[in-house]
Amino acid sequence: MKSTIRNRLLYTVDLGLSAVALVLAIWLRLGSQVILADSTIASAVGAITALFVMICAVTFPAAGLYKRKWEFASILDYIALVLAILFASAILTACLFFYSGLTLVPGSVIAIEVVTLVPLLAAVRLSFRQEDFKFRISTASGPSENSGCMLPVLLVGAGHEADLYLRALQRDRNSTYWPVGFLDNSPAEIGTMLRGVPVLGTTADFETVMEDLEARGQRPRHLIFTSAPSSFKGKAAEQLIEQADRTGMAISRLNPVTELRNTYFTKEFELRPIELTDLLERPQAALDIAALQRFICGRRVLVTGAGGSIGSELTKQVAALGPSHLAVIDNCEFNLYSIDLELSEQFARVPRTAHLCDVRDQHRVNEVFLRHRPELVFHAAALKHVPMVELNPCEGVLTNVCGTRNVADAALRWGALGMVQVSTDKVVNSTSVMGATKRLAELYCQALDLEGVNRSGAPRFMTVRFGNVLGSSGSLIPLFKRQLVHGGPLTVTHPEMKRFFMTIREAVELTLQASAYGLEKELGQGEIFVLDMGEPIKIVDIARRMIRLAGFTPDKDVHIQIIGCRPGEKLFEELFDETERRVSPPVPRVLGAVPTPVPVPVLQEIFARLEVCAMEGETDGLFASIHTVLPSFRGNQVDSFHPVDDAPGAGFKRAATM
Repeated sequence: MKSTIRNRLLYTVDLGLSAVALVLAIWLRLGSQVILADSTIASAVGAITALFVMICAVTFPAAGLYKRKWEFASILDYIALVLAILFASAILTACLFFYSGLTLVPGSVIAIEVVTLVPLLAAVRLSFRQEDFKFRISTASGPSENSGCMLPVLLVGAGHEADLYLRALQRDRNSTYWPVGFLDNSPAEIGTMLRGVPVLGTTADFETVMEDLEARGQRPRHLIFTSAPSSFKGKAAEQLIEQADRTGMAISRLNPVTELRNTYFTKEFELRPIELTDLLERPQAALDIAALQRFICGRRVLVTGAGGSIGSELTKQVAALGPSHLAVIDNCEFNLYSIDLELSEQFARVPRTAHLCDVRDQHRVNEVFLRHRPELVFHAAALKHVPMVELNPCEGVLTNVCGTRNVADAALRWGALGMVQVSTDKVVNSTSVMGATKRLAELYCQALDLEGVNRSGAPRFMTVRFGNVLGSSGSLIPLFKRQLVHGGPLTVTHPEMKRFFMTIREAVELTLQASAYGLEKELGQGEIFVLDMGEPIKIVDIARRMIRLAGFTPDKDVHIQIIGCRPGEKLFEELFDETERRVSPPVPRVLGAVPTPVPVPVLQEIFARLEVCAMEGETDGLFASIHTVLPSFRGNQVDSFHPVDDAPGAGFKRAATM
């Protein structure tokens, strides 16, 4: 109702301003003396003005000027306004030409009328937008009398995301946030303004800015990162969070709006608490979206281990790229149900099928492949936890070695274009059973890839290797959160333990990009794609960051307990084996490793022996077979298989290393 009344008022004002603009144009062109001295011209002015108003009365509504929300107007809306005025003026010109040949008033009057009327009508519409700029005035002079419920906030990062966020606040009449200023990376930005909100200083100026705002009665109670904390140099973001936490401020960040996923069901500007992943995540890699779409769109895709941490993110990113059909496989019923439910909610238009399937069951794997004939296969199913596989080596071999063989053989048998295997840095100079089994899986896919070099139409077998992913099941963050809930201590195996870390989203994005380039451009034949993980981070440093993010002081409120290394663990992980040759594939943030290849028949024979040993529980024969291919494997069988010789429960005590 309010909108209808306002549109009627706007319509009336527009017609009145049209008359004013035309009379003003005639007066400016002819002068008042000429008009008053000639009664014919004076009466013509009235008739022409009435005619122009009638023309505008028809053309303005026909142009849709009163169906637009002018408080949200864009440049396209103002272009439509100008075109409507030009159209009405052209009709007036045509009428005058046919009536008098433009003898009553010269043609220049129409040009002056257009130049006058456009800013008049635009100014009226701009006034609507001023209603939504309440906090601009508040920023300069403090909140108004009726804004006592407004929450002063300090924004961090005056970039593109900040502009989008301020636009959203300006349009939300129910918003309770009152931005009082920005902190930014660049000192050069200090003193500038973004949508009426000033840049008050850099992150290093936090305390000074807080004192100044408090003196003005604008002390913020909420700190909001509009830019990713990882975009700040060094530990600037972490130090800022620590300072803000000491003042009792709430700390949040915007949800990213550039992730490779379907955002239809998400709130683009929703605030969420700062997490450890925000501090460790690197700036987003430049993704070749067109290449990813060519890789996935319109193709039949199958994902194994689809309900796991990596598998579920991989499944969702693949679904966002529009496959013709998506088959998801998992051995855990609940995980399979969860990912299938999520796909039904976020990607309902993508045809999909969910299968309970153990990749160790060769017959079942072939049954699923026969049914769907996938063109692309992503193999994420694996046993990945070092201590568990160390205690259960036969299960590790059956899943990581035999399972990978089954999936790869099925991809070859049923005509897939390519298979992508997810690997781990634990394979490098491995001291764990898990690392050794994944290394054998890498070698098998490499051998199949090389075997198809000279065979037309042979599928590609690509392996992507990376380190630990933050937020995966059983990894650092869930464990530390659980320990923090109980008041600590946070358990770390060794004070010098370091690991490479990457967020799940980043790892999957780069995995897709590397495999897309590998298939389309025939890159990396017989190579392992190794994701650039940056610098390794001490586990104890992550523990301290988690404690601070929870609002506690390390070693005072919550302690860190060093409990010793577990079987199969190394202090430092590596991304390249000492026997590998390094290469540089032309893929952003992706490196290459070329292991010494082992022929397919040799691996198949050894895998058959491994499968028999694993099925019969013959660990000695199992290790002997592994050493046949990996003579440098330094697994400790005694420590792995006899935890009862240690203190009670020592073999199962959990610690924060991956």
